[in-house]
Amino acid sequence: MSSLADAAAFASIRLIAVGSTNPVKLAAARAVIGRVAAGARVEPVNVSSTVSDQPFGDEETIRGALARARRAREAIEGDLGIGLEGGVVESNGSMRTCAWAAVVDRSGNEGIGGSLAMPLPNAVARLIREEGLELGVAMDRLTGEYNVKHRQGAVGILTAGLVDRQAAYEVILTYALARFLTPALW
Repeated sequence: MSSLADAAAFASIRLIAVGSTNPVKLAAARAVIGRVAAGARVEPVNVSSTVSDQPFGDEETIRGALARARRAREAIEGDLGIGLEGGVVESNGSMRTCAWAAVVDRSGNEGIGGSLAMPLPNAVARLIREEGLELGVAMDRLTGEYNVKHRQGAVGILTAGLVDRQAAYEVILTYALARFLTPALW
């Protein structure tokens, strides 16, 4: 933790709810929280994102992350709630990924961080647009693999393993925690 981080605030955090049972999202949350609140328990909570299974656009994806964070925190009365949501964005005839993290506390304070913008192959964009598939399912079909969204994700496949989904989510979750890490600057 940097010298600007509010160590006292994180010392009091005991229970953190993650609005997903996806093992990649849970592992990312545990990795980041372990660096700032090592004594906290990080629990998965199966909640609805309230948005489409495949969110389109940054706005819908952020709404999904916030809904997951709020609902998870409320469900187990956590000190913090974390929501991670992946989506896609149409831009100039092509499609890219986006991903957003949200953190909410008991007082209703919110932090949002993202986005993971990576171009998608036309074949993947076509499966999402024309068949209504989620990105992970489209990647499964394109590669012949199974359940990539619970493992390396599209980012892991398309970067040949240089970046995996967990590492990408760790970065955006850290961004979402910024206002909680350095409250004096906000």
